[in-house]
Formats: sequence, C-alpha cells, structure tokens
Amino acid sequence: MNGITEHEQSSLYGLTFLLRSYRPTLDRRFVLSPFSSCHETLAHGIAIALAAIPGGDFLMGSPNTEEGWHPNQSPQHMVSVAPFWMARYPITQVQWQVVAQWPKVQQSLTPNPFCFSGANYPAEQISWSEAIEFCARLSVRTGRTYRLPTEAEWEYACRVTSQTPFYFGETITTDLANYSGVNWEYNGKICNKGFYGQGPEGCDRRQTTAVGSLGTANLFGLMDMHGNVREWCADCWHDHYQGAPVNGSAWITGGNCRQRVLRGGSWNGGPRTCRSAFRSRADIDSRLYDIGFRVVCEQ
Repeated sequence: MNGITEHEQSSLYGLTFLLRSYRPTLDRRFVLSPFSSCHETLAHGIAIALAAIPGGDFLMGSPNTEEGWHPNQSPQHMVSVAPFWMARYPITQVQWQVVAQWPKVQQSLTPNPFCFSGANYPAEQISWSEAIEFCARLSVRTGRTYRLPTEAEWEYACRVTSQTPFYFGETITTDLANYSGVNWEYNGKICNKGFYGQGPEGCDRRQTTAVGSLGTANLFGLMDMHGNVREWCADCWHDHYQGAPVNGSAWITGGNCRQRVLRGGSWNGGPRTCRSAFRSRADIDSRLYDIGFRVVCEQ
C-alpha cells in the first residue's frame, strides 16, 4: 500500500506489533497517523491479523436517496466510537480449526462445519452462538478481551470517513469484491441487479474466495468488508435506528435478541447488499453458507 514504511517490529504479550508510518489525509478533519497492525498467534504459522481502529465520530446509516436504501438503515445519526482492534479479515477456516480444539467455555465447536474448503477461505456455516464461543476461548487463552464487533463499530471501521455506498466510492465491481454480479430474472423481470449505479455487471463465483484475495484494503487496513461472507455483529435486531446507542456500544435492549445483525453482504447476494450501510439478520443458531464473522479486541 502506498505511503506505508515499516519501521519497527516488536513483541508484547504474544502480540507481534508492526508499527508503520502512514499519513494519508482523508479530509481536512481527519488524518491517520500512524497506521498500526498486530498479530495474535494461535499456533505455529497461524495468527489473526488485527488493525488498529482509532476512535472518532461518524454518520451511521444511509440517506433515502442512496440506491438500495431501506427504512431499517434510518434515521442517520451521529455515533462516537472508542478505539479498538479489529481483525483485518474474516476468521479463516484454519484459524477456526485451531480454536475449535481448545477447551470449551460454554459449548463445543465442530472443527469442519464448512460448505466450501480452503485453509484461508472464510469460516462459514458458523452460528452467532458459535462465534461467541470462539471469542470466549480466544479471550481465555490470551487474557485479552475478544468479542464480536458492535454494529456501529463495524460500519465505522468499514467507512473510515466515507459517506459513499462503498468505502472505495460510488459503485463496485466483482474485481473488487466477491458478490453476485449477474442479473437474476424471475418471470421475465430482474429481481436482483448484478450492477450498482453506473457500474458494470460482473461474474458470479457461487462460492467464497480466500480472504484478502480481491480488491484493496481500506485506509484502516481492513479487507473483505464488502462481500464474501456476511458477518455477525453483537447487536440484537431492530427494525430502525430510533433510540439506537450513540456511543458505539451494542444495542442489546429491546428489539429481537433471538436474531442478530449481519453486515457486509456476501458471494450469494447482489451489490446492493454489500453497501457499507446495508443490514440483515438471522437467528442466533442459523448456520448458513454465506455467514461468517470477524473479531474485535478491546484496547
């Protein structure tokens, strides 16, 4: 990535920190300096890459003028988010397999629940409850607090400072993300567009891809935030943002807590579902071949 020079590598409590000089001016109010990343080692040669997400304020949700807008993405509201660390990629199959062998905290984990196969492919067919167990085991093992991101943290980390539908701009292509880039027709009518805005149609891979293999990282160093697998968040499902927390915390009062929020879109949906503001939901015990997760570590 342009503008990054690695100048220090050190080890602290099992985390390998890579501190880099990275000073892109995002707008007149916001400068990232420095960009930091680290790795949580799970086993020899297997680690979770984490990106440092600085605290800040952002406008959450989407305007009703945005293509694909739904009332559940409104009203737009300002949210303040504290600093945290976030996995640069969705949890992979090899990472899942390591943690699945660790002593259970609340429930057992199946080592190979996946529909698709690949060590660096995202772990999918993971329920919300199983993702919570993964975080609990990681917390016990490392002595640090790992958890799922809150919905506000997820959108903030995805957007950086952007207010466009995608962190890289107004449209998206299947060269940049793994989603269904073809038109789906039913009874002669397009029921799902494979293109967004003025963007082109693309391909339909019909499966997950290796994490980090498409597109470029956003300015926080995160990848696969648009497409590949939908990602669990901590929040209970609410049909709108009326009364939502404004401090970046998980919204776990009211709503439907048997269903939890999913973010990011997937290989199995069109580009509208990959937008930064798009929200979906599933039951906490759902195991679907387009659902995975990434973790957050509290600072």
